[in-house]
Amino acid sequence: MGVAVSERASASHWAALVTAIIASQAGQLLLKLGAIGLPATTNIAASMLTQMLRWQTLLGLCCYGFGTIFYAVALRRIPMSVALPCTAVSYVTATLFGMALFGETLNMVHVLGLAMVCGGIVLLAEIGEAKPA
Repeated sequence: MGVAVSERASASHWAALVTAIIASQAGQLLLKLGAIGLPATTNIAASMLTQMLRWQTLLGLCCYGFGTIFYAVALRRIPMSVALPCTAVSYVTATLFGMALFGETLNMVHVLGLAMVCGGIVLLAEIGEAKPA
């Protein structure tokens, strides 16, 4: 049930995937911004409501929705086994944004984990491209 030759992904499908990844990453950053500065509380319901009503959180959720729509467009012609591993680039960019924008630190466990994610993506791409004998 593969994608037929006449149904291969066009540049617009790949652009939709890139847009989905960027929108998702923007959503992630906005959710982090919405979480910064909230007072510590034991009342989870009040804390969640406060978080949900922050403009950064609302805009972040909109970015996720926007990204989901573009991801669905990309999936029309890009196999999910290719598209989903491509989104893993956000693990690397999220780490870099966390360091650059929020002063988060990176240790060897993080580096090893990111290397394993990148290695896994390469393996999936290689296996996905392999043709059966």
